[in-house]
Amino acid sequence: MRIWEEITGNQVLVSAVVGWLVAQALKTLIDLGLNHSFRAERLVGSGGMPSSHSSTVCALTVSAALCYGVGSFEFAVSFVLASIVMYDAIGVRQETGKQAKLLNLIVEQDWFKLNGREVQEKLKEFVGHTPLQVLAGALLGILIAVLLNLLY
Repeated sequence: MRIWEEITGNQVLVSAVVGWLVAQALKTLIDLGLNHSFRAERLVGSGGMPSSHSSTVCALTVSAALCYGVGSFEFAVSFVLASIVMYDAIGVRQETGKQAKLLNLIVEQDWFKLNGREVQEKLKEFVGHTPLQVLAGALLGILIAVLLNLLY
């Protein structure tokens, strides 16, 4: 079980994983409160409030800064990764979700068929984030990394 001790002793890894888990749990609870129904997909799905992608990479980055310093290779790689992931979550992935929503509306029309067959599956619309969702995820990840740093 030495490997398990090494994994759980890795503050940077634990911060990132806890950042993702907490964000996904919060996302599920917020969805439950707003829609009054439990959707298991929210436990692992993308999109929604807060951004688990942002929470994960910000927890990773802040934890790397606290463990190795802002001049370290670990912080530099984490910072670049976080920047790309959060930019992508707001930009490309949000646009993908908008396009999926529009395509789903088109496909729902009775006259639309693909190769003579009806399209059976709707496209996933919750793939991106608003800037507020990304900010909330980022703040959550930062808070988690700081709190876990106090425990390590």
